Amino acid sequence: MYAAIDIGGTKIAAGLVDADGLLLTRHERPTPAVEPMSAVEDLLARLAADPGWEQARAVGIGSAGPIDAAKGTISPLNIPAWRDFPLAARVADTTGRPVTLAGDGVAMAAGEHWRGAAKGRENVLCMVVSTGVGGGLILGGKLRPGPSGNAGHVGHMCVELDGPPCPCGARGCVEVIASGTAIAARAVREGWQRPGGGPASEATAAEVAESARAGDPIALASYDRSAKAIAAAIAGTAALVDMEAAVIGGGVAKSGEVLFGPLREHLKEYARLSFTRDVTVHPAALGGDAGLIGAAALVRHAEI
Repeated sequence: MYAAIDIGGTKIAAGLVDADGLLLTRHERPTPAVEPMSAVEDLLARLAADPGWEQARAVGIGSAGPIDAAKGTISPLNIPAWRDFPLAARVADTTGRPVTLAGDGVAMAAGEHWRGAAKGRENVLCMVVSTGVGGGLILGGKLRPGPSGNAGHVGHMCVELDGPPCPCGARGCVEVIASGTAIAARAVREGWQRPGGGPASEATAAEVAESARAGDPIALASYDRSAKAIAAAIAGTAALVDMEAAVIGGGVAKSGEVLFGPLREHLKEYARLSFTRDVTVHPAALGGDAGLIGAAALVRHAEI
């Protein structure tokens, strides 16, 4: 059994995953703006009350980044309360178990390679496209998290040299163009109206996708811009590491062909080299459980 924690800007989840990669127990809390560790401790207490807890020999954590796996610290751009926060040590102290920490994109890659759309593939980029954009790499059939645990973090590749400022401090990053937040913000700026009304500041990428499926040109254009940025990142990564496929997960990927249709077309424009043009794109297979199964997969990978 593995204990797993998935940390994101909007929610923190925890669960118990068995040796076959099945999620047996799941708990979730919104990410607090102040003292987010309180949510982690509450979730760990719930896990500790589960009959399966005694069989959990280690804890895996996938967190929004950047993180520092060597130091066990996290500094998620979308959780300002945590800067160089010693999460691994705090969780180890709370649970009495060893902790493996990596970025959420790396965790997603580990999970998809274990049980999802990357299973059986040797060289794959896995991307999380949600509130932010993260990623992880499977190369030579193995997870490659890098020394800091952030390898494959394609959300902060620059795909537009004079593009909009990114929360990381750079400009034109994939995240600031392709994330769910960016999709909704762009649609609102261009005059799109929420299908159900309500404040424009609360618009979501899922609502924009709904309008796009109905043929709204502004919504379609916003998703097309996101798809173009993701395609550029995939093509650039393929040129760098010589891979066979990309797996896309996260909330934005739930929009289906609204995203994947233009993404595949734009990839044809960017991936023109002989060894990049056959890269295929696939939706992630683990759905809402990907973060927790991926966090458990980090522990499994560390044991192999």
